[in-house]
Amino acid sequence: MKLQQLTGLAIISILMACNSKPKETVKQEDDAVLIRTTTIESADYKPTLQYSGMMASTNEVKLAFKIGGIVSKIYVKEGDRVSKGQLLATLNLTEINAQVEQSTQAVEKAKRDVNRVKNLYNDTAATLEQFQNVQTQLDVVKENQRITKFNLEYAQIRALDNGIVTKKIANEGEVIAAGSPVFIINSASNNDWVIRFGVADKDWSVLKNGDAATVAIDAYPNKTFNGIISKKAETADPYSNTYEMEVKVLPNGERFAAGLFATVQLKATAVKALKLLPIEALAEADAKKGFVFVLNDDKRSVKKVPVEIAFINKDKVAISSGLENINEVITEGVSYLTESSIVKIAH
Repeated sequence: MKLQQLTGLAIISILMACNSKPKETVKQEDDAVLIRTTTIESADYKPTLQYSGMMASTNEVKLAFKIGGIVSKIYVKEGDRVSKGQLLATLNLTEINAQVEQSTQAVEKAKRDVNRVKNLYNDTAATLEQFQNVQTQLDVVKENQRITKFNLEYAQIRALDNGIVTKKIANEGEVIAAGSPVFIINSASNNDWVIRFGVADKDWSVLKNGDAATVAIDAYPNKTFNGIISKKAETADPYSNTYEMEVKVLPNGERFAAGLFATVQLKATAVKALKLLPIEALAEADAKKGFVFVLNDDKRSVKKVPVEIAFINKDKVAISSGLENINEVITEGVSYLTESSIVKIAH
């Protein structure tokens, strides 16, 4: 009887042991996240890019009065052609003329003082120090007179070169501070014409100074012009978040003017090696940083990998670094994954 009981207990123990492992396996299968993977594409990014901008001269200047005052007269308007030395604007001269007159009177008085003290010094009625002091005073007021005459000369604005008034900022009767721009003028005496426009960061990274450009100008619909990138901004514009480019255009015998609308085709010479993924593969993204999930060698667990995002274009994301020696990423089931997840590949 005892032997039969022991045999029964042994059989029950064996059955329990056999049943416990399948139950654990079933539980793991139930908790596994169903995923799909995709093969990473490699691509060389060397695009032909197209942007639009306005033509300007590199000799653009901002003209202002040296001193502050009331704008008395403005002789030109936007779009006017001006010649070198042409009078463009003047201030009300009442105050500056009074300052010039004061300085002139001060010089005359100082001269009289010098002559008087000189005679006293010759008669030994004044000391050498007194004579030197009045001479110094004369020098000081002469310099003040020179300053006021200089300010009088620059209480008017004259054109520095032949050009076009592209912007008139002040109007007659306004009180204007010293150095505040009154006009913006583009010089027309040379061929330094450029097109300025902003580019996206993904394009900025493959463009460099000296890259060739083809320029189409609306004013010359049946002609194209050659150009090169002459300037590349190193910081983004805080308002547009784009990087300013400047393309120098060769006129090829044609006449250009500031403000002409142009379309620029840029031919990048730099090649950037990138990895292309479906956008669904991104688990997280913050500016240029992101994360993707990849399968471990056991095909049951996953790893979270940080990546550097170059740009996002429609349904693709371009990765510049982080996926070296990785061939596949997880694209489906990403939102349910953590680094401790157990996964199952869908077939």
